[in-house]
Amino acid sequence: MIGEKLRVQALRWVFRVLFGLPRPVKRVLAGRAIWVADQELDLDLQLLGRVDRLLASNDGGTVDRATLAEQRRQADLAADLVADDRLAHIETRDLRVPGETGLLPARLYVPPAVPETSSLIVYFHGGGFVLGSVASTDPLCRLLAAQSGVRVLSVEYRLAPEHPYPAALEDALAAYRAVHAAAADFGVEPELIAVGGDSAGANLALVVAHQQAVLRGPVPAFVLALYPVTDVERSGGSRELFATGFGLTTDLLHELERMYLPDGVPTDDRRGAILHAADLSGMPAAYLATAGFDPLRDEGEELAARMRDAGVPVVARRFPGLVHGYASFTALSAAARDATLDAASALRTGLGLVPRTSGRHLRIPELHRVRPDPLAGS
Repeated sequence: MIGEKLRVQALRWVFRVLFGLPRPVKRVLAGRAIWVADQELDLDLQLLGRVDRLLASNDGGTVDRATLAEQRRQADLAADLVADDRLAHIETRDLRVPGETGLLPARLYVPPAVPETSSLIVYFHGGGFVLGSVASTDPLCRLLAAQSGVRVLSVEYRLAPEHPYPAALEDALAAYRAVHAAAADFGVEPELIAVGGDSAGANLALVVAHQQAVLRGPVPAFVLALYPVTDVERSGGSRELFATGFGLTTDLLHELERMYLPDGVPTDDRRGAILHAADLSGMPAAYLATAGFDPLRDEGEELAARMRDAGVPVVARRFPGLVHGYASFTALSAAARDATLDAASALRTGLGLVPRTSGRHLRIPELHRVRPDPLAGS
């Protein structure tokens, strides 16, 4: 364990030095600029891709069921590798929240400069419904909390293939509803609770918001969706154009989807394929970001267009030089950091514009004074 920590620290130092080199030097190391469909790949992400291929000897990787536990552990270590030391001071609290069949690990982040904020986002990590955890999304959640002034509650959910669809969605719905019902225990106002996520987690956030509207339950105040998957079993378009060479490959994407949906999309339960929902009206305002070099780009942008057509306020941003998962690379790429800060600003603005009907003089307890509650773990 000590040896592994030292290896991570050494690699972090190497990464800081490498990505801190002058731009002309990085261009030599990365190779000639890459252009696809009038988009230029961000230099830092191009360099990261070359380093990743040298270290992993493959493009995009595969998911090996026999070593899945180790791959999940490596995903957590990768997050630590690119963590931003400047965010280490943010206060956190590990706890558990109810899922569909039991308690789920979660982590609460409190904005350092706004201890009395009364808003919160329930955040779901990415990882293709197969990988990912509170640990893997820790750097991103720290950045969102610090830059948005909004409390972030990162929630894990059951993963495939051990727990295929709809386990992850059921956990996400249960967690949101439990947090909304216990808003006072988090020191927040129930009408100021948003949902968000990246990749698979963005899918969960969008579907939670949609299902709450369909079932006429308490709808989230806002949705933050970073490069979401919205249309499983899809082919062509951006899934073909960016099939290889840019991190997430289409083959890996299909592999993850088969683990999550081993029998395909159920004919009697199509909640996961939100792009094909019959009616998207009633959903809350949303920020939906896509990356130019991402196999998932087209389906995310098509969903944004459908939401607009249904009367849902949507801010849709495409960041043309970025790749899938860019919010995990903010310590290495200035362009990725700027795009993630854009999302944090959208979250702050979206929740700041929500009409408040209660808690105008709510006193938010300091993190270490939050009393034990039914959501807390041991």
